Amino acid sequence: MAMLPALLGVSCMNSTLLPLPPGVKRQANVRYTPDHWPKPLLADVYHRTGEPPAPAVLLIHGGSWAENGQRWTMNPIAKALVRRGYVVVNVSYRGTPGDRYPAPIADLREAIRWMRANAARYGIDGDKIATYGFSAGAHLAAQVALQDGNPSKVRAIVAASGPFNLSLDAGGDAVREFLGGTRDKIPDRFREASPVNQVTRSSPPIFIYHGTRDSLVPPEHASEMAAAYRKQGFDTTVHWLEGRKHAGVLLFPGKAVEDAIDFLDICLKR
Repeated sequence: MAMLPALLGVSCMNSTLLPLPPGVKRQANVRYTPDHWPKPLLADVYHRTGEPPAPAVLLIHGGSWAENGQRWTMNPIAKALVRRGYVVVNVSYRGTPGDRYPAPIADLREAIRWMRANAARYGIDGDKIATYGFSAGAHLAAQVALQDGNPSKVRAIVAASGPFNLSLDAGGDAVREFLGGTRDKIPDRFREASPVNQVTRSSPPIFIYHGTRDSLVPPEHASEMAAAYRKQGFDTTVHWLEGRKHAGVLLFPGKAVEDAIDFLDICLKR
């Protein structure tokens, strides 16, 4: 794990050097929160000009729910999405140690509201928005779409290496800090903050991919989430990356990202 930032830097640097498709613009550090928000939060927006409105993806980085501004780690996925015709909003959000759950959920709901409010400016089809996250970002991508019956009207979710049942990690420092206590002390919050407990028949479909050797977020999380969806009548399976550990899913995803975008095409373009 010590080499992860350096490896990610190389991966993202190589992706950044690749040219954007013709007609695509990247606007960095766009503020998406209003003046009254507790903190100003920024996003990188990839969009086209002079074309019909396109489906959009809210991209959410991981990092143990910490407020560390690591949205750059999602640059390769952003590039893959824009090449397939999506508008991408790659966001930062509030996190620990200064802010805990549910602060980032409120931030992401505001990001979705901002996407719809600025749909004409960025060529977004406001009725076709998906969330896509890695690790803690996958948890947030699912939770913002599922909690309280999907008030943001997200149409699809892609979740890579996500901790979907926070009660499985009751002893984890990151989970305790994010939720503000232990499972024994705040069991209701552990249940409420776990996407696995939020799935209903009206939930948006989900594409899950996960490494079979992930020890940071064990594969049990992905299996439980897929089972929760199947219980509600969805044909949901986990797309396993054989032999991959946690960071490897982000660094070396194989075909998983393209398969995830194929799933988004089905949900948002047909």
